[in-house]
Amino acid sequence: MTEIKVLGKGDKFAHATVGSLRTFEGKQFVKDATGATSCEISFGTLPSGASVPFFHSHKDNEENYIILSGAGKFQVNDEVFDIAEGSVIRVATNCDRNLKCTSSEPMTYICIQAKEGSLGNYTISDAEINERENLL
Repeated sequence: MTEIKVLGKGDKFAHATVGSLRTFEGKQFVKDATGATSCEISFGTLPSGASVPFFHSHKDNEENYIILSGAGKFQVNDEVFDIAEGSVIRVATNCDRNLKCTSSEPMTYICIQAKEGSLGNYTISDAEINERENLL
């Protein structure tokens, strides 16, 4: 199983890594490493033919899955559909979900979990453009 590494922290940021996604294995939650307070992000990998070993649902949080590599099937309640690299799947609260890798290569994905209905302003409506010296 791949372990998350904290690379640095400051008053206003945290920097962590799971390393190379090509060699990532297992499931890793990043909330504790980054100190996140608004959502949980996890990285997961399923080997060819494997599925998550259980169905699950959430009472308060929706989940957004981003498929980074591989292909497979996704099930929400009794609906099953194909997924592949580049797929983005949002799953609402109070419904069962699971996924399975059907490709010959492992399926790697990111899952972002946040309170359903909590997104207020986003992108430019929540941003301020600031004058600052670019140190990059």
